[in-house]
Amino acid sequence: MKPLVPPPLTLLDKYYGPDFHGLYSTTVSVTGGDAGHGRASGVARSDDGNLDVNLRLPGALGGPGGGTNPEQLFAAGYAACFHGALSLLAARAGIPIPGAKVQASITFGRDPVDGLYTLTADVRIHLPGVERAIAEELVRHTERFCPYAKMARQGIVNVVSLAPPSNTADDGPNP
Repeated sequence: MKPLVPPPLTLLDKYYGPDFHGLYSTTVSVTGGDAGHGRASGVARSDDGNLDVNLRLPGALGGPGGGTNPEQLFAAGYAACFHGALSLLAARAGIPIPGAKVQASITFGRDPVDGLYTLTADVRIHLPGVERAIAEELVRHTERFCPYAKMARQGIVNVVSLAPPSNTADDGPNP
C-alpha cells in the first residue's frame, strides 16, 4: 500500500484562462428511503461508491437521529477543504502546522429576509504553536484561497434543472 501524501504545491499555481477550468467533478445521488424524504430517511451515495451514508432528520428538528444530515456533510466538506488549503499555504510559506484543526459549525435556521430557511457558518481554526500574527495572516490568505470560503462569501454558480425523462435503469432510484 502506498503511503498517503499531501497534494502537490502546484495546486497553488494560478490559472489564467478565460473560462472555468474544472479539475475534478463528482456526483452524489440522494433517494428518499422509507419515508420518501431525503432529509428524513434518505440515502446519499457518490458515483464512485466511496460515500454511502444514511440521512436522518436530527432530533433537534423532530427527527429520530441515527444518521447524518446535510448540515453535517456541508460542515465536513467545508472544514476539510479549508484544512487542505491551509496546509498547502502553510507548506508553501514553510510554516509547520502540526496539530492544526479546523472546526466548521453549520447552523440551519429561519431566514429573516423571506421567512424560510438559511444556513450560517462559523469556522474556527486552531493552530497550536504558531505565533498569533503569523496564524492570523495564514488564515486570511486561506480564506481568500479556499473554494468553500469563497463560495460562502461570493456565492456559487448554481444550475437547478429537471432531468429529461429516460427509460434507462440508471435513472431510477437507488435501492
